[in-house]
Amino acid sequence: MAQPRDRQARKADSLAMLATPAIDAWVATASAVGAPHLVPLSLVWVDERAVVAVEESSVTARNLTTSGTARLAVGPTRDVVMIDAALEKVVPVSDDQSLGSAYVAQADWDPRRSTGYVFLVLRPVRIQAWRQVNEIPGRTLMRQGSWLT
Repeated sequence: MAQPRDRQARKADSLAMLATPAIDAWVATASAVGAPHLVPLSLVWVDERAVVAVEESSVTARNLTTSGTARLAVGPTRDVVMIDAALEKVVPVSDDQSLGSAYVAQADWDPRRSTGYVFLVLRPVRIQAWRQVNEIPGRTLMRQGSWLT
């Protein structure tokens, strides 16, 4: 087993992963009554925000606009980045050209070619990253929206 990375290395590796072209995330949300929902979505990292594009009528959009929170998992089980996030804003895909261009530059598709889609802009509140059990200690890189390193 490799030696555990320090926080600076984990942060750099996590940011590189989040900026990877065509990266996907598992996005977990819950309904107002607590029913869980989990879906894989294309993820874009823009200005330290996680951005996903979904149909405005989707379960994910409904859950996020109701609860305001989500949990995202990016990467394989032996190199994972977990993000607890708060919904910052919902933007129709045709309303923000800058966000749309940034999304298309990283994602493998353009939601602006579809109807009824919105960008959900998520502000990270907590970010954790680890590869093996020896990285469980010190896995928290961000707490209450502030980087620890």
